[in-house]
Amino acid sequence: MSAPTAPDANLTVDLSGLNCPLPILRAKKALADLPSGTILHLICTDPGTPADFQAFCQQTGHGIAHQEQLDGKYLFWLRRR
Repeated sequence: MSAPTAPDANLTVDLSGLNCPLPILRAKKALADLPSGTILHLICTDPGTPADFQAFCQQTGHGIAHQEQLDGKYLFWLRRR
C-alpha cells in the first residue's frame, strides 16, 4: 500500500522563518480569500506549527487534508471549510 499523497493546492504560501503567531495569522488571511473546499498549501519552519494548526483547524472548522515533515520544514495542506 502506498503512502497518502498531498492534494493539489490552489495556493501555496511560504511561511518559512516566521514564528508563532505569524504562521496562523497569515494562513487565516489566505484562507479568507479562498472559496470553500479549496486547498491552501503552507510551508513552515516553526516546530510549533503542527500543534498550532491542529488547534486552529479544530477551532475554525477548516481541515488538515495532509501534512508532512521534510528536511526541517513542516508542510500543511489545509482544506477551507
